[in-house]
Amino acid sequence: MAIQDLFKPLAMKRGPTLKNRLLLAPLTNWQSDDQNGIASEYDLNWITNCAAGGHSMVMTCASHVHQFGKTFPGQLGVYSDAHIEGLRSIADIIRSHGGISSIQIQHGGARVQPARGGTPVGPSCLPEYHARGLTLDEIHNLRQDFVAAAKRAETAGFDGVEVHGAFGWILMQFLSPRFNKRTDHYGGSFENRSRLLFEVIDDIRAACRPDFQIGLRLSLETRYEIKLSEFQQVAARAFKEEAIDFLDLALGDYRNIAQEAPFEGETVLSIFTALPRGAVCLGASGHIFSASDAAFVLEAGCDFAMVGRAAILDPNFPNNVQKHPMYSAPSLPVSESDLRQTGLSERFITYMRTWRGFIAQDME
Repeated sequence: MAIQDLFKPLAMKRGPTLKNRLLLAPLTNWQSDDQNGIASEYDLNWITNCAAGGHSMVMTCASHVHQFGKTFPGQLGVYSDAHIEGLRSIADIIRSHGGISSIQIQHGGARVQPARGGTPVGPSCLPEYHARGLTLDEIHNLRQDFVAAAKRAETAGFDGVEVHGAFGWILMQFLSPRFNKRTDHYGGSFENRSRLLFEVIDDIRAACRPDFQIGLRLSLETRYEIKLSEFQQVAARAFKEEAIDFLDLALGDYRNIAQEAPFEGETVLSIFTALPRGAVCLGASGHIFSASDAAFVLEAGCDFAMVGRAAILDPNFPNNVQKHPMYSAPSLPVSESDLRQTGLSERFITYMRTWRGFIAQDME
C-alpha cells in the first residue's frame, strides 16, 4: 500500500465523503468546563489545530450523555441543550477546514467519578465500584439518553456520532460477563449481553436524519472477560445489519497478535478484516506514529487509520505525512515544552502526565 493511498477519498454508506484515510481518534483531554461540561476555548483551539492539520474526520473526546455519567475531570458534555452552542462552534470549525465532524458519546456506568458528580450504576450490583444495577426502566432511559445526545449533535451541525462501546464504560460493561450478572433479557447469553449496544445503535439510526453517520468503537481488553470470538460476533452483526457506517477498533497496538483460541498466532486486526463488511468501513488505532504505520493498517485490510497519540505530538500529522512520505511523529518521551509548542493546553498536558512514558519529567 503506497503512502499516497492514505489520501484517497473515502465514501461511507451515509453522509459526506472523507477527504483522506487519516481520522482523529477520540482523545480524553480534561479541557471542558468541569462544572457543566460546556466546550471551552481550549477545546476549540485543539479542534482547530487538528482540523487545520488535515484529519479528514475530527472526533471529540468521549462526551457523557447523562450528567451522572461523568467519567473524567473537564469532560465534554452532550447531556443538555446548554451544550449545543459550544458544540456548534466545534462543528463549524471542523467544517471550515473541510473535515467531517463526529462526537463520541459515552456513559461511565460503574466507573464514573462520584467526587465529580457521577453516580455509579452498572448492569448489575458491583460492590467493588459501589455501583447498583440498573432497573429495566433505567435501561430504557439510558437508551433515550444516548438518542438525545445524538440528536443534540445533529442539531449542533455534526455529521455524526461514535457510540463508545470500549474501555469498560457502560455499554462494554453490559457486554462483559464479569460486570453483567443479570438474569433477564440483558444478561446471560452473549446475544442478551450485546442487546443494549445494538438497541442504542438502532435507536439513534431511527431518530436521526437518514444521512447521519454512526460509528462504533470497540476495544479488546481481556480484563473484562469478553472473548475475542464475541467481539468478532459484534463486528459481524454490525457489518451485516449496516446500521453503523464505520467500526473503529482501539487495539492499543495494530501489530498485536491474538493469544486466544481459535485465533492464536493471527494478528488481531486480521480477525476483523477477514469478515465480510458490506458498506460499513473499518479502521483501527493503536501505535500509529508514522506514515508507514498508517499505510500498513490499510494494507492489512482497513479502510482508514485512527490517529491518536501522534496527533497529540503533532496535530499537523496528516499534512506532514502528505508532504513527507517517510514522516514520523516525534519520538516518546517528549517534554512539556514540546507539547506547548504544538499548541496543547495546560489542561491537556496535565492529563498527559498520567500516561506513563509520554512526558519525560527530567526533560523540564
